[in-house]
Amino acid sequence: MKWHDLNSPEIKALASRDPVAILPVAGIEQHGPHLPLSTDVNIGEGLVEAAVTQLETIPLVVLPTQTVGASLEHVTFPGTLTLSPQSLEDALVGLASGLHAAGLRRLVLSNSHGGNKAAIDSAALRIRCEFTMLVVKAHYFRFPRPSGVGLPDTEWMHGLHGGAIETAMMMHLKPDLVRTDELQCFSSLGEELERTLAWIRPEGVAPFAWTSYDLNPQGVSGDATLATAELGSRLVEHYAGVLAEVVRDAHAFPIGHLERRQTEV
Repeated sequence: MKWHDLNSPEIKALASRDPVAILPVAGIEQHGPHLPLSTDVNIGEGLVEAAVTQLETIPLVVLPTQTVGASLEHVTFPGTLTLSPQSLEDALVGLASGLHAAGLRRLVLSNSHGGNKAAIDSAALRIRCEFTMLVVKAHYFRFPRPSGVGLPDTEWMHGLHGGAIETAMMMHLKPDLVRTDELQCFSSLGEELERTLAWIRPEGVAPFAWTSYDLNPQGVSGDATLATAELGSRLVEHYAGVLAEVVRDAHAFPIGHLERRQTEV
């Protein structure tokens, strides 16, 4: 059920069922020579659509995708569109105010772009404090790895952008948009740092601030040649399954705990 396909009385009736609202948050940004600018949108919407098919008994509504995200790390490459992290944060809070006004109390932010994490963290806490809503931050790339997927550990660690994982899911979801003649292994600075430094990496215990050009001059990190449509299908099935479980949890969450007021210090 899509928010924008309903009318106002239907939204009112839906709110009476205490539904979970799912807001896909994505990005429009470069993904190298082999993937389109819409990659994060396509993956994010594909995962939500696949998850929703597993949730027929859960009252829910899918909001219009927040298409443009915070993509400052990619602005040196043509085609990237970005909001500042503050603007994205404010946009998410503004959207939540509309949900709150309609009587909704449960929100899952389903994020498909790593650069959105900081804005989502700040927005989620503001929404919790201002509207007493449950806000769940669901970043698919932080979900557990699927079992039995034969990618090397280096790809899971360093294939951060446009590598095998994203390319495979795009081969499954939007095969016509993948330029298979441009697939390459895009080595990452992170691999060199793993060999030469104790802790500093692009991600992990002590991450440093980076642009995609810092990691690879083509703005891509990972081995896209490892991608197949079959791998993409397995990844989408796995990540969508985890997302469906997150939505079930959001529906079952004891929201009364958030609505209590502290009476004693």
